[in-house]
Amino acid sequence: MERKSKTKEKTGGNTLPISGTGMPPEAKLAAIAVELNIRLKTADMPAAMQERVFRQARALIDAASNSSRPNPTPMVLVLKKEFDALYGPVWHCIVGKSFESFVTQSQGGFLYFSINKFCILFFKTEVQRVTEPRPL
Repeated sequence: MERKSKTKEKTGGNTLPISGTGMPPEAKLAAIAVELNIRLKTADMPAAMQERVFRQARALIDAASNSSRPNPTPMVLVLKKEFDALYGPVWHCIVGKSFESFVTQSQGGFLYFSINKFCILFFKTEVQRVTEPRPL
């Protein structure tokens, strides 16, 4: 007996519509990360934005790997400029093989992952105008 697949899935008592792929966004994003050989470390960013960063970073690293010593600088510039243009300023991108960080980011604007030997920290901050200097 054949069963027809449904376009909805139960999750924690809620029924959620599933678009096109038949998968929830988190599962689709996990499949994309596996396909692109990306290791997600932590994220506080919508799935569509994460996918954009993953695909762009993978393409830029693959293009740079044709040289004997890949340079992550072009990737940093491209990702930052693209996200500044699409989602507004102020995005920051740090790429390297070894670094430590302590950053404050805007809610929904943080992504930390690795591709090959590179770790990528991508985050957004808010800019607030200072009207008066703070007292010491």
